[in-house]
Amino acid sequence: PRYPAMLQSARFEGSVRAWVERDPQAAAALFTEDASYRSSPFVEPNLGQEGVVAYWTGATSTQAEVEVEMGEPLVDGNHAAVEWWTRMRADGDEITLVGCLLLRFAADGRCEDLREYWNYESGRLPPHEGWGSWPRR
Repeated sequence: PRYPAMLQSARFEGSVRAWVERDPQAAAALFTEDASYRSSPFVEPNLGQEGVVAYWTGATSTQAEVEVEMGEPLVDGNHAAVEWWTRMRADGDEITLVGCLLLRFAADGRCEDLREYWNYESGRLPPHEGWGSWPRR
């Protein structure tokens, strides 16, 4: 099977670049035409690449000075889970967003289902020790 496009070099380079550059088209290219992108468990998903573009356009419109770190993904076949840690200026305030992505990939390597969970705090906070990796025992 193809290695999922979003997992390039195991650090989600395409997704990170799209976020830092606030590029909704680059983000959408990582998804299938009929993808489901659920940015919160409490809202309906954004559907298809057009839905991804609409979500990213709105979500990143007030963001600046974005710094994104991705953890080591846990991969099982065409499914993956990964933590992310982002510091930025949003609406003029310094904030930190921390979250987790649950992903399912199509045979061509693009994401066909994304579920996202996240929290935020004021200020630019560093990741805690051990963040982003799951030592194998």
